[in-house]
Amino acid sequence: MRVLICPDKFAGTLSAVEVAAAVEAGWRAQAPRDEVVTLPLADGGPGFVEVLHAALGGHRLPVPTIDPLGRRVAGEVLVSGDTAYVESAQACGLHLLDPGERDPNRATSYGLGVLLVAAMESGVRRVVVGLGGSATNDAGAGMLAALGAAPVDDAGLVLPYGGAALIGCAGLSGPPRLRPGVALVAATDVDNPLTGLHGASAIFGPQKGASLEDVMRLDAALERFAGVLEKDLPDVPAELAARPGAGAAGGLGAALLALGATVESGIGLVRAAVGLDAALDDSDLVITGEGSFDHQSLRGKVVSGVAAGARDRGLACVVLAGRVSAGRREAAAAGVTETFSLVDELGGVNAAMARPEEGLRRLASRLAGQWAGS
Repeated sequence: MRVLICPDKFAGTLSAVEVAAAVEAGWRAQAPRDEVVTLPLADGGPGFVEVLHAALGGHRLPVPTIDPLGRRVAGEVLVSGDTAYVESAQACGLHLLDPGERDPNRATSYGLGVLLVAAMESGVRRVVVGLGGSATNDAGAGMLAALGAAPVDDAGLVLPYGGAALIGCAGLSGPPRLRPGVALVAATDVDNPLTGLHGASAIFGPQKGASLEDVMRLDAALERFAGVLEKDLPDVPAELAARPGAGAAGGLGAALLALGATVESGIGLVRAAVGLDAALDDSDLVITGEGSFDHQSLRGKVVSGVAAGARDRGLACVVLAGRVSAGRREAAAAGVTETFSLVDELGGVNAAMARPEEGLRRLASRLAGQWAGS
C-alpha cells in the first residue's frame, strides 16, 4: 500500500504536523511495510506559515503584534523568494482567546495590519495573506486602521475597535498606506460572502461568542462598512459584500478585496506549494482530517480540496476528525469514502480533546488492519 496522510490541524489540540505524525505512527504499527507519505496541510488558517515554510523554505521574520483584544503577541512573516506569507490567525486567531473572552463586537484585526506592513516592507513583490480561524468580525476595519485608514463617524472621530462600532461608520480617516508595486493575495479558507444568511456574522459569529442579537447587529454593521469602502476607496469591486470569499476570517476578505487583492483558495495555494497533486498520483489511499468535519468543511477547506483530488483519481479518501457532523451524502459527493471520529473512538468530547494523539493512532491502526485485509 502507498498511503498519503495529508491532514489539517485539529484546532485547539494538535497542529497538522502532529496529526500527520500520530496517524503515521498508528498505521506503521499495524502495517510496517507499507509506504507512507505525510504532507501536513493548511487552508489559510492556523498553521499556514508553518506548512508553507516546510514546503518552500525561506526565512521567518519575527514581528511583534497584538491579539484581538490588543494584547502583545508574537507573529511572523515568511519570506520565500519575492513573496511574503502572512497568517492572519497569528494576530486574529480564535485560539488566542479564552472562551470567556470571545466577543466579536469588540475584537479587532489591527494586529494583522501590523503583520501586513512588515510583509510589504520586507522587499517582496507579492504578499499572500492566509485567512481563517479568526476571533474577529470587523471586516478588516482594524487592519485598515493599522494602514492609516481607520473608520470614522459623522464627526470624523475614529470609531472604537470591533465590528459592532461599524454601524456608525461614515468614512475612513485617510487612504490606506500601501507599498507601491506590491500585489496582495487573499488566501481564503471559505467562499462565504460578507453579509446575509451565509455571511461572516451569521455563519461564524456564534462560534466567536455572538448571540442572535449580536449576529443581526454585526451583519448590519458590516453591510454599512462595505458601503463605506465602496464609496471611499478607488477600484473596489462592485457589490463587495456579496463577493465569494469576502466573509473569510470575519470579513477580512472584504477589506483585502477593497485594497485590490485577488482571492485564491487557501488549500489550492498550499496544494500547489507542497506538491499534493504529484503525491496523490502516486498513492493508493488518502487519509485527511480536521478537528470538526461539518458542512463548512466542504466549502473550501483542506478536506474538500484533498477529497476532490482523490475523487478525480478514483482514490479512496478517509477522513479522521475530532467530531463528524457532515451529512454522508454530501461527504460522498465531495469525494469522501469513509469518516471516523475521535468522539466515537474515545467515548466523548472531553476524552477526544484530552487524548487526540492516542485516538488518531488507534483509528489509523484499525484502518491499516482493514485495508491490509481488503
